[in-house]
Amino acid sequence: MKRLVVLGAGESGVGTAILGKKEGFDVFVSDKGTITDQYKEVLRNFEIEWEEQQHTEIKILNADIVMKSPGIPDKVALIAKLNKKGTPVVSEIEFAAKYTAAQIVGITGSNGKTTTTMLTHYVLQHGGLEVNMAGNIGDSFAKQVAENDAPFYVLELSSFQLDGIKDFAPHIAVLTNITPDHLDRYEYQFENYIASKFRIAMNQNENDYFIYDADDTVITEYLKQHPIRSKLLPFSLTKKVENGAYLEKESITIIIDNNKVIMPTTNLALKGNHNVKNAMAAATVSQLLKIRKATIRECLENFHGVEHRLENVLKINNVQYINDSKATNVNATFYALDAMKSATVWIVGGVDKGNDYTELYSLVNEKVKAIICLGVDNSKIINAFGNCVDNIIETQSMKEAVNMAYKIAERNENVLLSPACASFDLFKNYEERGRQFKEAVREL
Repeated sequence: MKRLVVLGAGESGVGTAILGKKEGFDVFVSDKGTITDQYKEVLRNFEIEWEEQQHTEIKILNADIVMKSPGIPDKVALIAKLNKKGTPVVSEIEFAAKYTAAQIVGITGSNGKTTTTMLTHYVLQHGGLEVNMAGNIGDSFAKQVAENDAPFYVLELSSFQLDGIKDFAPHIAVLTNITPDHLDRYEYQFENYIASKFRIAMNQNENDYFIYDADDTVITEYLKQHPIRSKLLPFSLTKKVENGAYLEKESITIIIDNNKVIMPTTNLALKGNHNVKNAMAAATVSQLLKIRKATIRECLENFHGVEHRLENVLKINNVQYINDSKATNVNATFYALDAMKSATVWIVGGVDKGNDYTELYSLVNEKVKAIICLGVDNSKIINAFGNCVDNIIETQSMKEAVNMAYKIAERNENVLLSPACASFDLFKNYEERGRQFKEAVREL
């Protein structure tokens, strides 16, 4: 009996353990932290051995295969020992893909991947395909393969998940964009992070497809230096493409093998140029998978987006409050500010991941009337924008930040929470940060 060791008992870890058990592995789950009661219950039900608050090496180093949670860096001593022994250390995505015959759509990118994943799933589902959604969203891919496998999957994939693949190859890969993010995990080398994102295409062949943003010079330059085997389907807001999607006179045109779909962007439910790109990517996937044109159009007009991503919360005294808590890097915030049509009070800050704020200067000059800092250490934000905005205020809680914004914002203006940073200094995660924002707005 082969031994599967799972490091990390979160959603992906427990899902992998369930699938491993079903496929006849001897499974052991080990978590350096505490395991939640909910997951302990699942492990007990499946009679899977587990430990918490430690990694017992003798029980781990005898593994035939190890699945490590995406949160565990490769540099950890235990991982180094496993690598030295030649034990395969893989991600949940790699492990689970071996046990399904499904066609997989894999979506990655620094920003836009959640919206694109949910939008693609929405269109495919309405188009009549039996399709599951997993990866960074909802129930883990492994758990779904074990308990309710489907002929199609749309997977949202982070660079960490892609770092742990060996043979995984999605039939359709989408790369939304690449901007500096998580550089702390990549030796602060942007090229390491870029290479990590492109792993999504490394096992693809001539019968597979690669959909990407042709306006993103990081992507186009990398493709010139490192050609890939799959069929290229670019999308662009600025230039016509032969195969792929482009914007012309307020309409999206998608061409695949002389098949043409045209749809107006004026009716898109999601506003902003970045959402035109997300719509292009989702529509291109849908077109490849033979969804009817009318269904694609209808879905793009009805899909209202993702919680915590440019989510309109309330209008109070004609001031629009917008929750963009999911913006955990500068580029995501760039899109949010770019989508603002009137003067904006901007709530920003948190744990900085090596941010370079210079690309926001022109937008901040043009659109932001006041900045409200929400973080334990705000010095970098104050230094960055001190010359752009006269009014910069420091706050220590969401309630305080929203109350300050309420005092400053006037009729027909916006209050935008778009932190450009991780949330871990004051909140558990970006969801909690977004929920607190919404609660504070509702209490005004």
